[in-house]
Amino acid sequence: MGNGSNSPHTKVALITGGARRIGSEIARCLHAEGMNIALHYRSSSDDAQTLCGELNAVRPGSVQIFQADLRDVAAIQELIASATVSFSRLDVLVNNASSFFATPLGSVNDAAYQDLLDTNLRAPLFLAQAAAPRLKETKGCIINIADIYGLIPLAAHAAYCAAKAGLIMLTRSLALELAPDTRVNAVAPGAILWPETDCDDDERAAVLANTPMARTGNPADVAQAVLFLARDAHYMTGQVIKVDGGRAIG
Repeated sequence: MGNGSNSPHTKVALITGGARRIGSEIARCLHAEGMNIALHYRSSSDDAQTLCGELNAVRPGSVQIFQADLRDVAAIQELIASATVSFSRLDVLVNNASSFFATPLGSVNDAAYQDLLDTNLRAPLFLAQAAAPRLKETKGCIINIADIYGLIPLAAHAAYCAAKAGLIMLTRSLALELAPDTRVNAVAPGAILWPETDCDDDERAAVLANTPMARTGNPADVAQAVLFLARDAHYMTGQVIKVDGGRAIG
């Protein structure tokens, strides 16, 4: 998509939460396509440095890392400004950063609720708002990483499900508001990587039993959907691509 790391025509993707797990796979995928990468992290400094070194070894100067706590609106504005100054443009915003943990009814507290809403919904809104003028200049796009649990409920995760459902509606609302200059779409993964929080064998078996393809997916499956939306989906906006092995069918 680009003509070299230092070309003013090389497209730039900002990926939040890009140091680990699905975020790092998205970074590798878009980088392999020729994009420069603004790699955001909150606390995974070592992982971010490692991935930055790996990708810059392939194309020197093609990746820079940016630390920010996306629960802070001022930090969000600074992130967009810094990334844009560093690469002189912005073409793709991937809102991937997320928090995920259970909030069983009866034990929900304000701190947990606020964390889940801030990371999964509030941050993508303020990131989109800050990035919108830059994306308009490049006819760029926003890709939100949602979740099938924004479409179907998950017991004991009401706050998380509500936040991801909100992110899906935010995707559709922004698609209307930012058209025709900027496309806004979402990817809703299913069982791709198991949570790093408690997830026992019975829970995993139950998820797979309700997944028609009867297996977990791969982070590359999500990354390829993101690449499609960024590179090929010129007449798509306001859409949600489910990468879930059929989990949301029923």
